[in-house]
Amino acid sequence: MKKSFLIAGGALAMIVGAAAIAVPAMTDKPKADADGNGVISKAEAMSLADTRFKAMDTNADGKISPEDREARTKKHFAQMDADKNGSISESEFAAAHAARMEMRGNKGEGRMGRGRGKHHGRGGMGGGHGMALLSKADSNGDKILTQTEYRTAAETRFIAADTDKNGSLSTAERQAARAKRRAAATTPAN
Repeated sequence: MKKSFLIAGGALAMIVGAAAIAVPAMTDKPKADADGNGVISKAEAMSLADTRFKAMDTNADGKISPEDREARTKKHFAQMDADKNGSISESEFAAAHAARMEMRGNKGEGRMGRGRGKHHGRGGMGGGHGMALLSKADSNGDKILTQTEYRTAAETRFIAADTDKNGSLSTAERQAARAKRRAAATTPAN
């Protein structure tokens, strides 16, 4: 039972960890684009970062700690464990994945899908890349992410993606930032 929990928890951490500090929204219809004008302003990006931080801070203490991550993992595990037997079967995992893809409006191959779909593999949103982003955001290395650290990392990523320095991200800038992250994630470290 513990092995099932650990495997599912690890897979889940890879899936949800990436939401942490992504350049706001990775789709053509980003959640961050509150006014629907097709670009993401810095204010919209920071608002999304605050919303995401609040969702990850399960105990509302102003920081994301290992306890928060464990609580979120347990919550997601309980949601996936449809028959409540303490383990996640392959069919429960597949059903949870299908529900997630449906919720996202992704009918094709996804993060955990076969082949190299839009977000599959090391360069995508799964594959541990999100956890690396969390580690980078933890500027003092205490394994606790404060809202200030989280916002600073989100702002840094926004500024890097805003190549024309106009204070907003176009679809082209978001796609270029995504391609750059994928290339960096698939390049072996020396």
